[in-house]
Amino acid sequence: QVQLVESGGGLVQAGGSLRLSCTASGRITSFVASGWYRQAPGMQRESVATITAGGSPTYADSVVGRFTISRDKYGRTVYLQMNDLKPEDTAVYYCRQVVAPGVDAWGKGTLVTVSS
Repeated sequence: QVQLVESGGGLVQAGGSLRLSCTASGRITSFVASGWYRQAPGMQRESVATITAGGSPTYADSVVGRFTISRDKYGRTVYLQMNDLKPEDTAVYYCRQVVAPGVDAWGKGTLVTVSS
């Protein structure tokens, strides 16, 4: 079983930066892909950024040029660097790790609040 723990959320003013981290533990033999998702109050969860095992990132249009996803060498920790934050970025951010085709794990989320 894979467990994910996110950290790095908090309160920041518009224009500020935060770096989220997600560390995986448990029985892990490989990583297919990693990703960050977010869910604002009253909204559906949406994909923010994903990265493949090969290191290819994809981003939601709303965060292109502001957010960067990366992983450590072994893939157990995935990061989301968030710059130029906007109030509309306020949400609970979730980490997801796909450890095999059709097998994934989710973290419990970390709250990011951006004040105007």
